[in-house]
Amino acid sequence: MSRVRFIARLDIKGPNLIKGIHLEGLRIVGDPQEFAKKYYDQDVDELIYMDIVASLYGRNSLHDLIRNAAHHVFVPMTVGGGIRSVEDVRDILRAGADKVAINTAAVKRPELISEIAQTFGSQCMVLSIEAKSIGNGRWEAFTDNGRERTGLDVVEWAQRGVNLGAGEVLLTSVDREGTRKGFDCDLVKAVSESVSVPVIASGGMGNPDHLVEVVKKGHADAVAIADVLHYDRFSLSELRKAAMESGIEVREIK
Repeated sequence: MSRVRFIARLDIKGPNLIKGIHLEGLRIVGDPQEFAKKYYDQDVDELIYMDIVASLYGRNSLHDLIRNAAHHVFVPMTVGGGIRSVEDVRDILRAGADKVAINTAAVKRPELISEIAQTFGSQCMVLSIEAKSIGNGRWEAFTDNGRERTGLDVVEWAQRGVNLGAGEVLLTSVDREGTRKGFDCDLVKAVSESVSVPVIASGGMGNPDHLVEVVKKGHADAVAIADVLHYDRFSLSELRKAAMESGIEVREIK
């Protein structure tokens, strides 16, 4: 296994960093710029910015935020929410993003995955999947912050997305998101074992043991972390130390 990446996830609504439970009940946390700079200073590996109301308005509104962040934060940034065309991708990359995460638009028009991968490279195209358990070791993909059913089996959709050109999968468990009860390791394992690209586990982290578990049992290549960082429950250095003590390879901090 390659080095596991620690990714701070920043869900954005308007000018605010927010956090919810099951992607609902959103609470304002603070200024996303301040939090991004804090995580950069703590040696985070990457950042994910998600415009969580973009699908309602049909466009991503994070351009100014990303443009500003690019002057102060020097780690890869993935941006998602409301990106529906190659031109949308081009605009957000010009603002300073390194990758885009696509969910709703990919479900509606899967060929967009190939168009983005062919234009900017597969490493730029992250397939974002919001998953809910439907029993018997199966999960359904949802869109619009876990509100809209797609009828798509998560594992089959992940495989199709990768075959179309996605270079990474951002896998969010809606059932676990914001609960601090741990990742859905069965979900992460099912997807990780079915695709040949890195899988980012998102949703449910409450303590360092959860991180270790999703890497060792779920075979996650990266973990997206929000609640425990936003509310200072654990620092990135504490999480990195726990991972290293469990034999997980992480990026060395000089």
